[in-house]
Amino acid sequence: MTLALGCIADDFTGATDLANNLVRAGMRVVQTIGVPTSPPAVAVDAIVVALKSRTIDAAEAVAQSLQALRWLQAQGARQIYFKYCSTFDSTPAGNIGPVTDALMDALGTDFTIATPAFPDNGRTVFKGYLFAGDGLLSESGMEKHPLTPMTDPNLVRVLQAQTPRKVGLVDYRAVAEGAGAVRARFTQLRAQGVGIAIVDAVSNADLLRLGPALADLPLVTAGSGVAIGLPANFGLAPSSTASALPPAQGRRAVLSGSCSLATQRQVRAFIEGGRPALALDPLRIARDGDEVVAQALAWAAPRLEDDGAVLVYSTADSAAVQSVQGRLGVAQAGALVEHALAAIARGLVADHGVRQLVVAGGETSGACVQALGIGQLQIGPQIDPGVPWCHASAEAAGGAAIRIALKSGNFGSDDFFAKAFAAG
Repeated sequence: MTLALGCIADDFTGATDLANNLVRAGMRVVQTIGVPTSPPAVAVDAIVVALKSRTIDAAEAVAQSLQALRWLQAQGARQIYFKYCSTFDSTPAGNIGPVTDALMDALGTDFTIATPAFPDNGRTVFKGYLFAGDGLLSESGMEKHPLTPMTDPNLVRVLQAQTPRKVGLVDYRAVAEGAGAVRARFTQLRAQGVGIAIVDAVSNADLLRLGPALADLPLVTAGSGVAIGLPANFGLAPSSTASALPPAQGRRAVLSGSCSLATQRQVRAFIEGGRPALALDPLRIARDGDEVVAQALAWAAPRLEDDGAVLVYSTADSAAVQSVQGRLGVAQAGALVEHALAAIARGLVADHGVRQLVVAGGETSGACVQALGIGQLQIGPQIDPGVPWCHASAEAAGGAAIRIALKSGNFGSDDFFAKAFAAG
């Protein structure tokens, strides 16, 4: 098989976000959970390897990413795409910079781009500054992120702190002039010793103009937005049949571990809509996680029989999160909640007939997918920009198929949870 695009995503929601954009642009896509041990069973144009590497130790993130790269190269990938979040969230130690450096070294390339621009979700880059909606990223709530707070919206500065390579900028003027001007700017930057170029983009038109300029790069690093301009480089065009899934069946549930402002609004809207919701207490989980999981499943069981969706959530505002972290520690608090939600996901699917599941939050999604024993996802129709329904065989369901949507914390409209099941 000749694989057009081999993709490495640093979390599971980001992987489906990228796969969604590639499918909408005409690519046949398979998303794997972790690095597979064998070639894909069907012919595809792109494979997205979903890792859970965004917030782990940088050295381990590099090791996992290089393992994914080697597997994708063995499948014949003609171009590699390293996908990170459209909020570019990372720390001065990584992991965006270190993984990019390692992939560049492994591919023997001295130049690549970096841009998290995703205009469909309000993420735009102008003069190298990242905006979320109408404001700078550092004023969007991301400055309070519990694991990777983003207090500097200047992407050149942010990335330069993570890499020994020189970081430069391709600004909006070159992008507006088209692929030729962008390639000329690449040449200028390389002559100046720049190894990674932040690229401005404020609209989908910018991303489509950028696409042809990237055709000859061995490595592209970006959020999912850039994906809309790449399939055409391989002679592919959008197809309405690429996202078809079997009909949705079975009971419905939402699990939410994200504490982003968008997810807080979505949880609020679900509750205000009169649907059943259960809040998890991280401190109780720390004392007796097994009991919390058992009580949550017992709470959900009779409510699932009403043929509506139920919500189990740990979503909370920043003050509550910081209070819990102060008592348990940042890493321990997150791990405890992820483990509990993953156990609840497995119980809902294995014992209570849930076959339509929405999971909010990148780390939560990773934990839940692993607990459900899902190895591969077929990407289906988009619910909201960056979030598709997916079809998968789940070990927790005895190998039966389920529908699952993995939602990045910052994505989706306020009524996302209700909209998801209406679309399903």
